[in-house]
Amino acid sequence: MYNSLVEMFTRICTAHPFLTAQLSKEKDTAFIPTSFHDLKEKVDNLSIALDGLAVQRGDLIGLISDNRTQWLVADLAILSLGCADVPRGCDATLQELRHILSVTNVKVCFVENLEQATKVLSLKPDLPKLEKLIILDGAFMKSPISSVEILNFEMLLDFGSHHRERRLFLQKLAHSINKDDLATVIFTSGTTGEGKGVMLTHDNFLFQLEALREMVPFKVGQIWLSVLPVWHCFERILQYVALHESQTIAYSKPIGSIMLRDISTVNPHWMGTVPRIWDGIKSGVFKNLKEKSKLQRRLFEFFLSISYSHHAAKQSHKYLQALLLAPFVKIGDKLAFKPITTKLGKNFICGVSGGGALSEETDRFFEAIGIKLLDGYGLTECAPVVAVRDFNNPVLRTIRPLGNTQIKIINEQGQECHEGEKGMIMVRGRQVMKGYFQKQELTDMVIDSDGWFITGDLGMWTGKGNLTLQGRAKDTIVLSGGENLEPVPIEAMIEQSEFIDNVVVVGQDKRFIAALIVINRQNVISYLKEKDIPFAENKLTTMKEVNALINNWIESVVNLAHGFKAYERISRFTLIDNPFSLGKELSAKQELKRFAINELYKEEIDKLFA
Repeated sequence: MYNSLVEMFTRICTAHPFLTAQLSKEKDTAFIPTSFHDLKEKVDNLSIALDGLAVQRGDLIGLISDNRTQWLVADLAILSLGCADVPRGCDATLQELRHILSVTNVKVCFVENLEQATKVLSLKPDLPKLEKLIILDGAFMKSPISSVEILNFEMLLDFGSHHRERRLFLQKLAHSINKDDLATVIFTSGTTGEGKGVMLTHDNFLFQLEALREMVPFKVGQIWLSVLPVWHCFERILQYVALHESQTIAYSKPIGSIMLRDISTVNPHWMGTVPRIWDGIKSGVFKNLKEKSKLQRRLFEFFLSISYSHHAAKQSHKYLQALLLAPFVKIGDKLAFKPITTKLGKNFICGVSGGGALSEETDRFFEAIGIKLLDGYGLTECAPVVAVRDFNNPVLRTIRPLGNTQIKIINEQGQECHEGEKGMIMVRGRQVMKGYFQKQELTDMVIDSDGWFITGDLGMWTGKGNLTLQGRAKDTIVLSGGENLEPVPIEAMIEQSEFIDNVVVVGQDKRFIAALIVINRQNVISYLKEKDIPFAENKLTTMKEVNALINNWIESVVNLAHGFKAYERISRFTLIDNPFSLGKELSAKQELKRFAINELYKEEIDKLFA
């Protein structure tokens, strides 16, 4: 339908100029609306100003910021010039910023505030091409480096508003942008800053906007609550959905008290989330329940069990049983569940969850109390949506491919799996990335000659066109909060200890990461003898002194000072006495067989997250 995201945005603004496009707050003020007309004016003015800064079509422009209205203005202005942005959040480490901004040779970089400006300026020796920084939040500072000019976002908007004669030229430029033009380069997370730059085109995003419209009943004027990091591909596509459907984006934060207050104020219809948000809401419900009377607790538990049975009966096609339970479910909705559901506002339709799979317990709970969640599956390399739970006929733990998206599941022999067989998920469709930035050899490793993208994830067909995820065949761990992390650098850092032989970081879909640690028995025994600590050789892993030794080491090397983020710290670990062996925990190349380890040590892993 559209040739570019710019054309899509322009047409929507023309069709619905006076609808509200954004709702935002300045500190603790009330929500301030911005119409589609006013949003378009800001985008045009910023485009004119950027053009005046000698930005050229095809340039890559840095965008280091968290969620805010100016982010979307900057993004759309960059796209309007035929350029692409290189986004990252404010939590980016210096190593990450150095990598992504130097590799892409950015000349112009947007930064959210003075803190981010200072971080980028400190990297100037590694960023020879950097010429201009643009501060989004209204602050200003004099540049300490003569070769870098610092500009203010509002100043640029004002400049653009006084040079409207350039508007016709920019309109012609915008019309020349096509589907295959690059829209963004999003670097995957990497502890050492060596993430891969995923190149996504206008068409990668446009395809999903068309496909999602066919699967989800969006309506003009509905409101999205934005709480996830917008530089992540998931929140970005949701913001484009809001534009595409002439809807409103209300900016909030993933902090319980703030989010719930904002929900009661704006009454959103939709909300993009990660599993951790729903885990937190569920925990809060049961925490509050403990403060209720014994009768109230028993009533809630009774109606919850009835609702569980009702949904199980429907899924099992036991329609008579479901019919008999239905009246009790309605009573439970009014007496037990309404106080919870009303906290999501009077308009709430659905929470769209990505960045990791919902846990079965959380998924069942919200289905039981009448809050619809759409579990989604995707990857940055697929911009990101591959499959979403069926909105009209939802089946827990399953997802359905987007329209015109091909998925095949193959076994280790390269043959397609039948229903009920687990294998590698492969995807082919218009959402698959152009490739990794300046990494053709890595691109060729994940996209075959027929255009199939190898996801690195395991799945299984369950029938009726649905599939279920069965784990990850690649190393990347996605926490329930949506954070992506690579376990290998963490493991390598910990394994530098003389007292440790092997480390396996675990935590897929969990709130935090933990580790299985194989101790070096000989060195541990030598340490205990040196310290005159009594020990029994068959009880080394349970000794508090040995656990303290390992814990102190982990805390000394996996921390912010060594370039690790807060969510990359090891929260818990368990010590393993017996060494890993070839063919069991280790491959012939001495590499960890992660999925074999997950099965072999399932009991130990479960205890870590209990």
